[in-house]
Amino acid sequence: MLEIATDLIERVRRGMPFVAATVTRVAGSAPRQPGSSLVVNADGTVLGNVSGGCVDAAVHEACRDMLAGEHRARALRFGYSDADAFDVGLTCGGTIELFLRHHDPATEPWLESALADAAGGRAVAVATIVCGPETHLGRAIAVRPGASVAGTLGDELLDQVAEAQTTGALHTGRTGTLELGVAGSCCREPMTLLVESSSPRPRMLVFGAIDHAAALARLGSFLGYQVTVCDARATFATPERFPDAEVVVEWPHRYLGSQAEAGLLDQRTVVCVLTHDPKFDLPLLTAALRMPVAYVGAMGSRRTHEERLARLRDAGLSGGEIDRLHSPIGLDLGARTPQETALSIAAEIVAHRHGGSGAPLSTGVPIHHSALTTGALAFNS
Repeated sequence: MLEIATDLIERVRRGMPFVAATVTRVAGSAPRQPGSSLVVNADGTVLGNVSGGCVDAAVHEACRDMLAGEHRARALRFGYSDADAFDVGLTCGGTIELFLRHHDPATEPWLESALADAAGGRAVAVATIVCGPETHLGRAIAVRPGASVAGTLGDELLDQVAEAQTTGALHTGRTGTLELGVAGSCCREPMTLLVESSSPRPRMLVFGAIDHAAALARLGSFLGYQVTVCDARATFATPERFPDAEVVVEWPHRYLGSQAEAGLLDQRTVVCVLTHDPKFDLPLLTAALRMPVAYVGAMGSRRTHEERLARLRDAGLSGGEIDRLHSPIGLDLGARTPQETALSIAAEIVAHRHGGSGAPLSTGVPIHHSALTTGALAFNS
């Protein structure tokens, strides 16, 4: 639900009951990721979608049936091996699993505040039991960083375990399923939680106020990043040149350090160094490669790259730290213009984030990778 919080919250504030069908797992060529939701109100109006059109009509009908009849939460599955796969339109060879739950804002006081946080860009996660004992199915909690849990899964110890696991998922901005086992006696039989995370936009820090940076800032914003362009040269670092980004005039390594000290960088942050000037690059990369950010890339020729590696070794960086550097930055697209170069950089960032190879899909590489097809988080107990 959190992905459509901006549209859904007004209906919740009016106290309107609804049914949410949320993707829990996908495989093969299913088009939407875990956390994608389709919501149906009592009057039949719809928000969101769960398949880009393939099975939405069937899911809509199932939601209306739940609104009109028994409100018991339940799972749905559509797949290419199902007899009705062709009828609902899932003919591309994928499988999609969903969880349907009836919501009544009058009995779920945590719901409005969770949606308000998501709509306002504040970090919040909702964890819902989507597989487990019938008595617990559909129970949910809302978790915020450093705050107490809102709602309950039906047991204090279970709430504590789920809070810890959900907080980890929220910290990395992950949405997917999370398995809770019987170890530690937190539950009497295995349960599956669907964790929906809504976090502030990940950050893209672009260092070097050049034409390539303007193109990359535009692409980064389009991809959902909060983009900052930083350069020590005030003549070049102006808002007019970079309308898609926050512009900061500061020495790059000092700005990066200040953001780290303020806790404004995380494991989703990407750092793109486009200055290819040693007096800027060396202190900046020395700091960035020692930070737990997602991606560090640097522009430059292969000769510049080799000289840069030697300087980083002389600065005391380990082999493992240096191996994190993507340089020369970007994928081989044959790029010539700043816009094409920015596209090659953005493509490498996306491939790195999701484990893609950068190879043409026509060569037979997987279209969907396991990090997305399973929708599972790397937590268990």
